[in-house]
Amino acid sequence: MARPQLKQIGEYCWQIEPFGKMRVPGIIFADHNLINDIDEKTMSQVCNVAALPGIVKASFAMPDAHMGYGFPIGGVAAFDPDDGGVISGGGVGFDIACGVRTLHTGLSEEEISGLRERLAESLFRDIPAGVGSTGNITLSTVQLDNMLAGGAVWAVEKGFGTKEDLSFIEEGGFAKGANPAKVSPQAKKRQQEQMGTLGSGNHYLEVQKVVEIYDNAVAEGFGLKKGDIMVSIHCGSRGLGHQIGTDYLREMASQAASFGIDLPDRELASVPVNSPLGQDYLGAMRSGINCALANRQILTELVRRVFAEIFSKAHLTMLYDVSHNTAKVEEHKVEGKSKNLLIHRKGATRSFGPGSNDLPPRYKSFGQPVLIGGTMGTSSYILAGTNQSESLAFSSACHGAGRSMSRTAATKKWQGSQIVKELAQRKIIIKSRSMRGLAEEAPDAYKNVSAVVEATANAGLAKKVAKLLPMICVKG
Repeated sequence: MARPQLKQIGEYCWQIEPFGKMRVPGIIFADHNLINDIDEKTMSQVCNVAALPGIVKASFAMPDAHMGYGFPIGGVAAFDPDDGGVISGGGVGFDIACGVRTLHTGLSEEEISGLRERLAESLFRDIPAGVGSTGNITLSTVQLDNMLAGGAVWAVEKGFGTKEDLSFIEEGGFAKGANPAKVSPQAKKRQQEQMGTLGSGNHYLEVQKVVEIYDNAVAEGFGLKKGDIMVSIHCGSRGLGHQIGTDYLREMASQAASFGIDLPDRELASVPVNSPLGQDYLGAMRSGINCALANRQILTELVRRVFAEIFSKAHLTMLYDVSHNTAKVEEHKVEGKSKNLLIHRKGATRSFGPGSNDLPPRYKSFGQPVLIGGTMGTSSYILAGTNQSESLAFSSACHGAGRSMSRTAATKKWQGSQIVKELAQRKIIIKSRSMRGLAEEAPDAYKNVSAVVEATANAGLAKKVAKLLPMICVKG
């Protein structure tokens, strides 16, 4: 497919007019440099999503958009279940509810400066990471089902963290409507020994410092100030989520035609939300969300234990936990009327504005914390959701930098040992069990996260609150 014609409809907003089988426009949020870097395949994926039944308003792409499986990563699409709207496994992705959790530590840079190497070694020792990594937790079949139904709530009940933590997680720490019975035995088996593990790829645990504040009032509301030491955890549902995606994408692809769905791309395998298979996938996918939330909750407790060993003053509390790679039923306005829509966000995050009933009381006047992860050695950002984002893209924002180079290409250009050395010169400690994995995740294999955040903020999708720089990064 040739690169579609783009029409600039705002300083940071571009539109692809409907053509062919597109039911709605494609809308991409980006500046001139970012839009020029988006390749034809990503553009075609935006258009393909726009051809799916029941799509509402537009097929959106965030400033970090790049090619994914079916949907572009950074893609957002809303579907109306009452108008034949579909659910797509490709619109959620394989790492269901991959997301970021950020914690306050109550410490300053001075308080950790002489103990950074010890802290890095202890985190690397106690936080399982890497391909196929397993932890010290093995769940029975019954325990696994309870976890899939209960999410972070289950983890807290098992002694991992506190009830207060749950107030600062989307939906109070668990997805309602999860149905563990719709998760295959193979998916469950893959997860039995993987709870409390980071995994590999772009997943990480970082100790970070706040280096810049952009909005003093919101930063104060979020409990942030310059010089604060924070911890961010980026991971998801591990093997279970990947297997759920594999299982259901196969079924959706085989059943799509029976519902009269003409798939523009087999990777966009979809079925009606209200079909039996659509409901089965929702139950399984919500179980995957709960797995990811429980996983990050367990990791939070493991991190707290490491800090408690080293720092008597440390007190790790939740800033927020937000997932990307989800499909969630949310109430949004369409042509002035409120409707319950199924919002697919693949590599995109919620960005609810001030006043939202879905926010913790502490944040209600400021908007939702939007956590934007960096790329091993680059900045991370904390943004706040805006009310404008509701009308722009169903209250959605970017989730990170977005790849600009394949993992294979990155390993041909960089060596892991080289990256460790270069980051050490910037006083960033990297701990990883895989030098190849580090090469795959080289900072320059990604878009410029600062440019992505600027475009996101300038488009009105979220506003900048704080910038963080890494001090320690544990990778798979």
